[in-house]
This record gives sequence, C-alpha cells and structure tokens, in this order.
Amino acid sequence: MEGINLFPLYLSFRVALTATLFSLLIGLPAAYFLSRKRGKVVDLLDTFTNLPIVLPPTVLGYYLLVLLGRQSSIGKFLEDNFDIMIVFTPTGAVIAAAVVSIPYMIKSSKTAFHEVSEDYLNAARLLGRGELNIFCTIVVPIAWRGVAAGLTLSFVRALGDFGTTLMVSGSIPNKTMTMPIAIYDALQAGDKGMANILVLIMTTIAVVVLFTINSLERKMKKEVK
Repeated sequence: MEGINLFPLYLSFRVALTATLFSLLIGLPAAYFLSRKRGKVVDLLDTFTNLPIVLPPTVLGYYLLVLLGRQSSIGKFLEDNFDIMIVFTPTGAVIAAAVVSIPYMIKSSKTAFHEVSEDYLNAARLLGRGELNIFCTIVVPIAWRGVAAGLTLSFVRALGDFGTTLMVSGSIPNKTMTMPIAIYDALQAGDKGMANILVLIMTTIAVVVLFTINSLERKMKKEVK
C-alpha cells in the first residue's frame, strides 16, 4: 500500500458541502411550498422531487448526461459562450451530488414544516407580517431540528454518492475522484489496504451523522409530546 492520497477526501468534502448548500437554497423553499399547498399539481411535483431517491444511480446519471453533456443544448451553450464544461469536471460532481441529496432535504424539512400550526402563521399574518418574514422568524425556528436533520442527510448522501457522480464526472485522479470512487478504484487495483482505510473513514463519518440525526429526532419527538 502506497501513501494515502488525501485528494479524494478533500474533493468529497468540498463537493458534499457545496451540494448541501444547494440543498438548503433549493430544498428548503421547495419543502415549505409542498407542505402548505394541496392539489394534483403539487402531488405531481412532490413525486418528481422524490424520483432521485428511487431511480437507480445509473439512470439518474444518464439523464444528467443527456441534459448537461457536451452534445446537449445546455452543454453546447455553456461551452460555446462561457467555455464551461460540466461532464468530467468537479462541477459535474457537485451537480450530481446536489441532485441526489436535495430530495432528502425536502423530505425531512417538509415533515418538520407539517408540524408548524397554521394558527401561528395566521396570527402573524393578522399582525401584518410578510410571508418571507413569517418563514424566517416563525417556521424555521420551530422546525429547525427537521431542517438540521435534512441538511445532515443531504451532506452524507452527497458525500457517499457513487454511481451518479461516476457517470457525470468520471474518475480522473486528482481532479474528479471522490472517496467512493477512490474505494472502487483501490479494489479494482487490488489495494485492499487502501480500500480498508478509505472505507473506515467513510464509515466513521456515516456513524457520526446517523447519531446526530437520531439525537435530533428524539428531541423533536419529546417536543411534540
């Protein structure tokens, strides 16, 4: 076993943190909208937000390649006008990780938002508060543990994604190779020692994250009671 290359760990954390930020910016308002609206259109949107959870990673990666690849309209536009390439780049890894992690942010936050009583919101509206103010000062503070659990789940899902990230960004050493891909490559190369170390690191992170989520869920249940 050669010296440990820390680049996959660094890239995985950078990708996961960036994807988690996108999960917060996109998933939080989407979760609030889905928790407060009713109808067939909303149900359809809710179904589509859950697709990345149930679709095989290769299928999801294929869709992203079709949508963002160099031969696609979006890919050509970005490359011709801004010299930006998405596939086989760290940007592609971030997009892939964000797509697979955002649904977890939405599901957890939506469940927490359902626990916020409409009476609080209506009272705030009667006092003249705007919807953004209500969301930031009432909804989020009440549902913060569910939001925190969603962020944690999004982070660990982005950190551990393999199939979708591999299809979109590839496994280029010191450029797009994340931890899960590095584990796969180590096994392919017969370097079980390296694979064991990387697996141990990922397992430790997963245990810490799951412990955090379980602690938040227990506190939420106590508050509901």
